[in-house]
Amino acid sequence: MRQKIVRLVLVGGVLLLAMLLLLATCGSGEKSSDRPKKQVRASAAAVTQLTVPSAFATGRGWELIGTSPDYALSRATGLLAYLVRVSDGTYQLRTIDSRTGEAGWHGETWRPPSPEHFPKLVPVTADDREYFVTWAYGKVGENALTPADTIVSLDVYDAADGSRRRIEVPWGSVPTVSATGPGLLISDGRANSAVVDPVTGRVTKVAAAALRYPKGCTTCRQLTEVRGLTEKGLLVSGAKEFWVQGGWFSRDVAPTGTDRAGGVPTSVLPGLVLAKWQLAKGAKRAATHDLWAVHDLETGKPLASVECSKPAIKPGQYPQLVAAPSGNFLVAGPLAFDLSTKQGFCFEGADGTRPLTLVSVDDEGVAYGAANARNAADVLAGGGAPVAVAIRSGTTGALPSNQLVPGAVTSEGVGLFRWTDEKDRPHLIGYPGAN
Repeated sequence: MRQKIVRLVLVGGVLLLAMLLLLATCGSGEKSSDRPKKQVRASAAAVTQLTVPSAFATGRGWELIGTSPDYALSRATGLLAYLVRVSDGTYQLRTIDSRTGEAGWHGETWRPPSPEHFPKLVPVTADDREYFVTWAYGKVGENALTPADTIVSLDVYDAADGSRRRIEVPWGSVPTVSATGPGLLISDGRANSAVVDPVTGRVTKVAAAALRYPKGCTTCRQLTEVRGLTEKGLLVSGAKEFWVQGGWFSRDVAPTGTDRAGGVPTSVLPGLVLAKWQLAKGAKRAATHDLWAVHDLETGKPLASVECSKPAIKPGQYPQLVAAPSGNFLVAGPLAFDLSTKQGFCFEGADGTRPLTLVSVDDEGVAYGAANARNAADVLAGGGAPVAVAIRSGTTGALPSNQLVPGAVTSEGVGLFRWTDEKDRPHLIGYPGAN
């Protein structure tokens, strides 16, 4: 530890006393260590009061300014992790108690391979332990010329104590990193992937030839894409069907009343996959409706389903599945599911128009979103007409047009809201429940 040495020139007794008091209140420098450090909150600043649903108390809570677009929550510890830009090109992972806003541990600063952009942040659970993972993609060195010179850089932090493991994976194309199973999945958006064990750091690359295409599935080799990770292997999709390596095949778990060879996965969460199915040929609404089903990711078993109108224009990206903290309630665009009662709901007009876009849901089954919005990002930016939906009863209530809806609600009932101030600084605010 490098200590600061302060030399005092003693002029008089009064000056000596003043300087000693000043020295006693100043730090002597920070020890260089790989161990995470506790943050110190300087003061409890007033929280900006936004106009939000009455379920949340805006008179109290916490506020973060200038944070990364991504944040991650740990259910076991109650911590919320986020990234800040410390200086040009350097970043730091920090945590707070998601209920109180009290600062938790933070990691060392580091420079990712693409320092001009915030690294991405995802949570993952392995061996019953939670981790926060930051990742970035870029070149190694100033003169990178080949794919071998570009890497995916991952920092894996134990959510409980902040201890860190650095993992670097050579990667020759723009990647995505997800955490739907017991490890981290790196994919090129097609058939090549790598699995990273967050506990040991072991990297296993999987080539397209190793995907174990189901016998007799001619469309499985068309538009092949690795979608997620399960305990048994990778979740993979083709043009019309999907399967798990060495596990189940969508044709064998198709929901009743659907075309067994007409299912496509659209979104994956830990333990769950949302799939869109064509209705069976000859079904009354086959030309106008699809069946959407949530499947158990490990077994393929359908857990809940609902029919919903086909969009007039095929979307470029399907709505992403979002879960309540308990996992019992799910939403995705106009869809909602109650896994405890095995029911699905489609929130749209009787003629298939005016579908809602739901973006968050709490453990009581209250979902938030908007009507007449383009997508989830539009809703969270204040677009559309805000609504609250009680999933079990199917009741939809319009909210005042100037209200922002939460991007997430924690297990403690804290609503998380984003807004951008006049200086173009992003804010993340946590408001506790009003009750």
